[in-house]
Amino acid sequence: MTIKAFVIGHPINHSRSPLIHRTWLAEHGIDGSYEPIDVPPDALPAFFDRLRSGEFAGGNVTIPHKQTVFALCDEVDPLARTIGAVNTLVVRDSKVLGSNTDYLGFLGNLDAGAPQWERSAQPAIVLGAGGAARAILVALQNRQIPVHLLNRTLATAESLAADIGGAITPGALSDFNALAPAAGLVVNTTSIGLHGTRFEGFDLGRLPDNGLVTDIVYAPLLTPLLADAKARGLRTVDGLGMLLHQAVPGFAAWFGVAPQVTPALRRAVEASLEP
Repeated sequence: MTIKAFVIGHPINHSRSPLIHRTWLAEHGIDGSYEPIDVPPDALPAFFDRLRSGEFAGGNVTIPHKQTVFALCDEVDPLARTIGAVNTLVVRDSKVLGSNTDYLGFLGNLDAGAPQWERSAQPAIVLGAGGAARAILVALQNRQIPVHLLNRTLATAESLAADIGGAITPGALSDFNALAPAAGLVVNTTSIGLHGTRFEGFDLGRLPDNGLVTDIVYAPLLTPLLADAKARGLRTVDGLGMLLHQAVPGFAAWFGVAPQVTPALRRAVEASLEP
């Protein structure tokens, strides 16, 4: 019997998840399917009824549903509650289990792109205190890396640091240059980098020579922040690998095979991003 999985969102045509998972299905010769399904917010309860009926093994959740599905899941992983979003659903015994694999995607991307990065990453600077930052903070806590959380609005950084807890020190974006000489890792979780936008007044030359800069934005692959870091001879890791690596746990849960993030898969997804 064909094993069915999905990605839901509204809209959904932008998602690269079908390309990723269909590549793995073909690679492993699995009798399975992975479909993008546009589900408006008011149709989510009915869709979860379909899940509990056994129609699907599970699937992914993208915008704008990552928070809404909390109330519809029968169980939610504690880490997903800390992160504040669910991106992966697994159906077992007519129950829908929610989790978040973004933090695994972030760590998997750095592990592949800059092996042993955590040896020189302390402390890290995380830029932005929105929803995307939460998974990154959880990931860095997993590796016991203290963080300076810098945000345009200091109060927002203070609130998020208090909510997550642990070794997170809030600050303003204007603190970057003062903190840079001791920072081994810089992570951009903001939308700055889209449409050619850039951080004003950042002196990346103040970072250590072995510093690592990464951006969770993957369109464009080379954001202005990463381009500036490369120009200064710093190590960089783009955001595409996070998308690829976060998909691995879900595929393994639905189809029973742990797939690999290969150069060929990356090239296929890169090609799909080209205008």
